[in-house]
Amino acid sequence: MGLNLLSLKRYSTRPWGQRTSGKTKEGFPGWEQKPSRPIIHRSNQPTQSLIPRDFPNYPRRLKKSVSLLMSRQAFDGHWVGELQGDTILESEYVLLLAFLGREGEEKTTRIASYLLSQQLPEGGWNNYPGGPPDLSVSVKAYFALKLTGHDPQADYMVRARELIRSLGGAARCNSFTKFYLALLGQFPYDNCPAVPPEMMFLPRWAYFNIYAMSSWTRTIVIPLSIFYAFKPVRNLPTNKCIRELFLEPPEKRLWPHPPSRQPFTWTNFFLALDCVIKKLGRWEPRWLRARAVERAKTWMLERFADTDGLGAIFPPMIYTVISLRCLGYADDSPEMKWALRQLEDLMIEDGDTIRLQPCFSPVWDTALTLIALADGGASNEAAAVIKGVRWLLDREVRRPGDWSITNPHLEPAGWFFEYRNGFYPDTDDTAMVLMALARSVGWAESSRPTRPSMHIPTDPFSVGLEDSAHPTAPAIQRGLTWLLGMQNDDGGWAAFDRNINRELLTKVPFADHNAMLDPSCPDITGRVLEALGHFGYRVGHAAVDRAVAFIEETQNQDGAWIGRWGVNYIYGTWQVLAGLAKIGFNMDHPMVRRAVAWLKSVQQPGGGWGETCRSYDDPTLAGKGTPTASQTAWALLGLIAAGEACNDEVEAGLDFLQRTQREDGGWEEEPFTGTGFPKVFYLKYHMYSLYFPLMALARCFAKSDIRNPKWEISVHKNVTSLIRVLNFGFVSDFGFGASNFREGE
Repeated sequence: MGLNLLSLKRYSTRPWGQRTSGKTKEGFPGWEQKPSRPIIHRSNQPTQSLIPRDFPNYPRRLKKSVSLLMSRQAFDGHWVGELQGDTILESEYVLLLAFLGREGEEKTTRIASYLLSQQLPEGGWNNYPGGPPDLSVSVKAYFALKLTGHDPQADYMVRARELIRSLGGAARCNSFTKFYLALLGQFPYDNCPAVPPEMMFLPRWAYFNIYAMSSWTRTIVIPLSIFYAFKPVRNLPTNKCIRELFLEPPEKRLWPHPPSRQPFTWTNFFLALDCVIKKLGRWEPRWLRARAVERAKTWMLERFADTDGLGAIFPPMIYTVISLRCLGYADDSPEMKWALRQLEDLMIEDGDTIRLQPCFSPVWDTALTLIALADGGASNEAAAVIKGVRWLLDREVRRPGDWSITNPHLEPAGWFFEYRNGFYPDTDDTAMVLMALARSVGWAESSRPTRPSMHIPTDPFSVGLEDSAHPTAPAIQRGLTWLLGMQNDDGGWAAFDRNINRELLTKVPFADHNAMLDPSCPDITGRVLEALGHFGYRVGHAAVDRAVAFIEETQNQDGAWIGRWGVNYIYGTWQVLAGLAKIGFNMDHPMVRRAVAWLKSVQQPGGGWGETCRSYDDPTLAGKGTPTASQTAWALLGLIAAGEACNDEVEAGLDFLQRTQREDGGWEEEPFTGTGFPKVFYLKYHMYSLYFPLMALARCFAKSDIRNPKWEISVHKNVTSLIRVLNFGFVSDFGFGASNFREGE
């Protein structure tokens, strides 16, 4: 039996109103000792022994799928799968170690082995499987290999070099790649965009200020501004330099971003402003720059608290280390050791290779798993469900964060994505957790008292929650209030903040990561509606009606909706349909029928659905790509929500999932179906190909009278029985029943 349970130490967030007590015993805010990497635990009992033997007619494949999902629960109740990105993660880590003078360490050799395993036959590296070579990704991979001692005359290095030069050479990389090249002396800082720390002085009312950009950009740019202010350089020996990747001498003066051909554009305006900032910087009083750096430093250190790294994601973690070195922190200082530890925790050792994750996804994976088990009929008294719910409740945010800047009177609540990220709860995870709680602790609408105000509530307290003594009720109330308070002025919801939609900011030279803003998007709006619908919100409520109007405005002519956080139009269309159905929208409306027709039109001959990441670059590829289990599940879930459970397309989709299922109950899925930054960075959630198909299968059979001869009995009924039996294998001191939940324990 393989490793099946993954966990990290539990953490709680600081209650609302509790003040930070200054520096901790380790010397700075937020320090808590934790394991250097996730602790792997082996199950004491083989999963197979938990399978009942008296189910001769039970569909064997679905039984194994449920068993496989249950076996992956960690001892403390959560689920987490690997989160995979492209090779910029490994390359940038090697470049960081090179800056620290540590590129000769043994782990860099193993990272280089992983980089080689991901190289394309033509010599480059891409940012998603099946995608074309990407210049910036390829330059960083080549540089990392050369730093770790690979011979530039080796065949694979020659192919990489020729490919990079054919794409325009290293000088055409994106802005963030150029900063790495400047850090290691390969490119002049003058050719990089200006990121002055003086931006910290700009007031909130200014069109450009740090809180006018997306939260993830903010956590990247502020430490980067410290990096830019000091302009550190490690000079490398000639044999480790990459001058051969440039078509012209890298010292040649270049714009930090290609100017527009037309002279009077916002792009050219910001390029001119970049020049002005650089010239003024040479005459700026030292005390002013020092004060700006100090303010950026304070902002950064304050956000070390209650998190697994600044922003709990890879890019700002890297810049944190560089910034600390610039600020004079020693390698053995608590701050530096902590910052490096967060990066090391992201490593996965696999044979002779090491790869890195961009972050962890335990809250997201746990919520989705609980929903999938509830779809299968899991009892809310099952031990595994109780432990999962308690784990989620422990992660509720109870402190103000960056989102509070635009919502100063909104009580802290909600959930984040990672193990700890108290400053940055997001609406997507909060909506998903609320649905998981609703499904897992008996808050189904039919179980609550019927009352006239229930169908069009004016606030979250009018849906029966205030009548409940259930210990999850306060967290649910707070989460609903927080979600409603995060609605944007256009009626939609974004991920982390309100009204981060100033389009001109996308024209600044360092905005080429394509994620400068955090605007409303249809997929999150649909998910929030679905969550609200679980608690009685319906068409006719003001917030719901504004969201429906936003959804109508953002539908494509072909009937689909774009997906910001999943690939792509299949993801967005599924989530919108699910949200509309849950809030009682008329599913015979022409908007819905167009969406249904689009989903059916992109089903592939084998019965599945698939879509390439390339559809963000080329919308004509919407709904086209290698069929996958997760995207097929999304399409099925969308059709079911639209009342299409009994049709040939759904039956063909079910057949596809059955035919492609592995013997152990899972599904193979090579393509990336998650989205980080559209057109730039994509993700593969390794649990997507398990809980989403399980969800789709259970809902399809629960909603229809289809009886495929290969599935001889009612799936829903038997999944319920199976999960109840399986859960006895996870019984612990938590026991059963709602009485085992006590808020704050």
